[in-house]
Amino acid sequence: MSLAIFDLDHTLIGGDSDHAWGEFLCRKGVVDETEYRAANDRFYEEYLRGEMDIHQFLNFALNPLAQHSPEQLDSWHAEFMQECIEPIILPKAEALLQQHRERGDFLLIITATNRFVTAPIAKRLGVDDLLATDPEMINGRFTGKVAGTPCFQGGKVTRLQQWLEQTGHNLKDSWFYSDSNNDLPLLEVVDNPVATNPDERLRTTAEARGWQILQLVE
Repeated sequence: MSLAIFDLDHTLIGGDSDHAWGEFLCRKGVVDETEYRAANDRFYEEYLRGEMDIHQFLNFALNPLAQHSPEQLDSWHAEFMQECIEPIILPKAEALLQQHRERGDFLLIITATNRFVTAPIAKRLGVDDLLATDPEMINGRFTGKVAGTPCFQGGKVTRLQQWLEQTGHNLKDSWFYSDSNNDLPLLEVVDNPVATNPDERLRTTAEARGWQILQLVE
């Protein structure tokens, strides 16, 4: 059994679930629309440039989770899935997942976007496990803080290594599909790195290193 690892945003779905969740909260009136949207857009642009401070972003993005009950958040998330996520699930991505599934591979999503946002998406896509940035919970409620290592850039490698030790999986004949140059640290440690719907910087790197380039967006 080989490990098939997938980034989520702009890889298996045709958008960014973290940014889309912020937009959804703005439209619902859950947060101050003007202020929150401006910050959400700024962090997203910093992410695309590879300049985002993950801890500053998480202080911003996890704060709304602490302001509401899990029941209310789950209700909003169900709307979010239907309104924002279902329309951007990529058919070619689902076919790729099925291809690895039929090979008998273990399917793992690894994403910087927090687990609250991404766990239902991973379940919808039918993968075997999920590594995501974990929001801290105390007494059944989110605190607005992060628990453990954020699953971002080199933190993805750290979290994956911890997961490998816990589960007994290994990276022999492993695959990793990602769109983002932010994921270069993890792309460099798998046997089969695949630049998937790559941003300009990752495409340049993939071409220089002879990595496979895959386009799942039609």
